[in-house]
Amino acid sequence: MTPARKLLLKKILAHSLLIAFVVIVLSPFAMVVTASFRKGNFAPSKILLQPQELSLEHWKYVLGIPYKEVINPTTGETRTIQAGSPPLVWLWNSIKVSGAATIGIILLSGTAAYAFSRIRFTFRRPLLTGLLILQMFPAVLMLVAYHTILDDVGQTVRSLGLNTHPGLILVYLGGISTNIWMIKGYFDTIPASMEESARIDGASHFQAFLRVLLPMSLPIFAVVFILSFIFFMTEYPIASVVLTNTDTYTLAVGAYSFLGEQEKLWGRFAALAVLSGVPITVIFLLCQKFVIGGLVSGGVKE
Repeated sequence: MTPARKLLLKKILAHSLLIAFVVIVLSPFAMVVTASFRKGNFAPSKILLQPQELSLEHWKYVLGIPYKEVINPTTGETRTIQAGSPPLVWLWNSIKVSGAATIGIILLSGTAAYAFSRIRFTFRRPLLTGLLILQMFPAVLMLVAYHTILDDVGQTVRSLGLNTHPGLILVYLGGISTNIWMIKGYFDTIPASMEESARIDGASHFQAFLRVLLPMSLPIFAVVFILSFIFFMTEYPIASVVLTNTDTYTLAVGAYSFLGEQEKLWGRFAALAVLSGVPITVIFLLCQKFVIGGLVSGGVKE
């Protein structure tokens, strides 16, 4: 076999494996999108790539658009379904909570990581070790503690108690240990001499961080922003414990409410699942250019 033929076979094999991988990855997504356009209720085992009958009823319900539903196929009797606006309210709640919590995570973890990376203070290493140990415990183990704390706090400050978005954001801000380690590791790769030059010129620690280190650290902040926003948009266990009122539901909690004991509304659930991916995709596309631009222009030459 000639070298050219061997190279061609290698390319065919590599592309075949890549195509197979893409099909495996995208098949669940395609099934969920298809389910959102399938008419009526159905079991999850009936979620297929080719629905028997297409319909926009699930999307109309999610978007609050009235539509007619056939309740008696023999007589053709129909009823008008008025969804109202809960799904859109849930979407706004998710964007609001996720955005506020992500910004808080960036501010807290960024400043804390700078202190751990650049300032030598007492108990610095034990605190870093403690943050590392905290990563070993999943947040689900602390659900009872979260509920008790917010219940007690809510008796004094009602806006930070149970069934409030500020209370949920406050709980989310407790998970900054992983982000502190990520950002600190990135800060450690940037020479401290650049900030020392700013300090010699009279800048404070905060000014050196804001004007020197921050512009060079856009890639890691963009990554933390994307990961945090995606996590908060799709987080369910904590939100389901903190939020109990329908009007305060986030999209994940509201979507799960469609899978009650009496009826499994998989079509509406699928439509909400696709809808939740829209803000995530937008955020990813917006932050992607900062990641690429930061990687290109953030290099340090010595």
